[in-house]
Amino acid sequence: MEMDLKTLAAALAIGLTAFATAWAQGKIGSAAVGAIVEKKELLGPMIVLVAIPETIVILGFVIAYLIIK
Repeated sequence: MEMDLKTLAAALAIGLTAFATAWAQGKIGSAAVGAIVEKKELLGPMIVLVAIPETIVILGFVIAYLIIK
């Protein structure tokens, strides 16, 4: 029973962080495209802003690993 709860907790840690990242990247990506159309020099900073939410998923993987370990 304990392993089942650990597995569920790890799955939730990855699943919820992946969902949150997808939502954030959708919002940031659409805003970034609008900003890049207006000012071409914003391409570099917008790529960084789109990549930042990926750290949420990495933290989700770390938490899932710590739960299962």
